[in-house]
Order: sequence, then structure tokens, then C-alpha cells
Amino acid sequence: MRKKTFTAAALLAAASLALTACGGGDDSKSPVSVVGEESGPAKAATILDQPFTKPNLVLTDTHGKKYDLREQTKGRPTLLYFGYTHCPDICPLTMSNIAVAKKALSKAEQAKLRVVFVTTDPDRDTSAELGKWLNGIDPEFIGLTGDFSTIQAAARSVGISIEPTKKDKKNGKLVSVHGTEVVAFSPKTDGGYLLYDEDTKVEDYTKDLPKIIKGATP
Repeated sequence: MRKKTFTAAALLAAASLALTACGGGDDSKSPVSVVGEESGPAKAATILDQPFTKPNLVLTDTHGKKYDLREQTKGRPTLLYFGYTHCPDICPLTMSNIAVAKKALSKAEQAKLRVVFVTTDPDRDTSAELGKWLNGIDPEFIGLTGDFSTIQAAARSVGISIEPTKKDKKNGKLVSVHGTEVVAFSPKTDGGYLLYDEDTKVEDYTKDLPKIIKGATP
């Protein structure tokens, strides 16, 4: 197995291609360009040699209050994910995996970690809906909603593309098509230096979170 190293530019160029329709029956993906690879043990994380800048994003949290992502996660180890509460598969699994891994951390480490879930379906995901959904996973997770175009631009800035919610042609259900990566931001630089895809397991997060909290590379 090889450790994956990508540039932020390569991921941005491929963002419009790496989309998944959660529960929509279309999980095709296009690969991004690999800039460098190193031999070594299997790694869950994709390491960016040019970290993403944390999005300048101000939205509404589950309490109906303004939440400034940069300001309120500054100097904190932060995991950022774009998804939606009506997703039947990838989104809840990803959040649940992180929640389970988080429990393995010490109380002090848990207090430092910020997990931010930004909805890609703001018309349905109100503050109340986000709060109810996240409370069933981890009450400490931060849920954000707001203007779709603002959310879309923020996601794009970290190499994740999302599309407006639409009806699936096969079953008529509303689906949100979006990239499914989790972006990890370092508490040392506030840069997004790691990506985790939808296949990342609880064990992977359990192993990597202590290092992310320190701003180290897994």
C-alpha cells in the first residue's frame, strides 16, 4: 500500500468530477491526479502538500446563532464535512464513524476537537432538523446551515463540489449530490492538510485523531 500525496490544486481541478449521490444509486467517481506517492504502510489519509485555507464561512448553527467557522475553530483540530440529514447511507455512516472514534480519545482531547457538519441541503436542513439529527450521533458536533450558494462556494474552496438538491430520476426521491471527503484542519496552522474518503473506517479515525489533535501527520 502507498501513502497518498496530492496537491490542493489537483483536487480543486477535479472537484466537479468527484461527486456521490447519497442514496441516489450513482456512486461513480473520477480520480484526481496523484502528485506524489511514497511506499509505506497503509494510510487512510490523503496528505496535501499544499494545505487548503479554511473557508471564510459564516452560517447558522443548530441553536439559530451565527457561527464563524474561521473564528470559532481557530487553533482547534477541526474535521469538516459537507452532507445532509436525509442521506440514507454515506453521511450518517461517516459521522457515526467519527463519533465512535472520538469516544476513544481522552476527555481533554475530546474537548479540543471540533467536528463541523455543513448541510448541502439547506432548504430541508433547518437549524432544528440539524440539531435533532446530530444529537442522535454526537451532541457536541456542530451543524451549520444557510445560503446554498455560500455553502457551495466554501465547499469548492476545499476541493469538494456539491450540487443543488434534486429528484432522483430512478426513484423520485430528493437527493443531494456532493463530494464525500472529510477535511482535517491542523490546530497549528489552521490549514486543511488531510482528506479522508467515504471508505475510511472507525479504526482509521481512532488511529489518526490523536495525531490530528496535535497537528501531526498520521
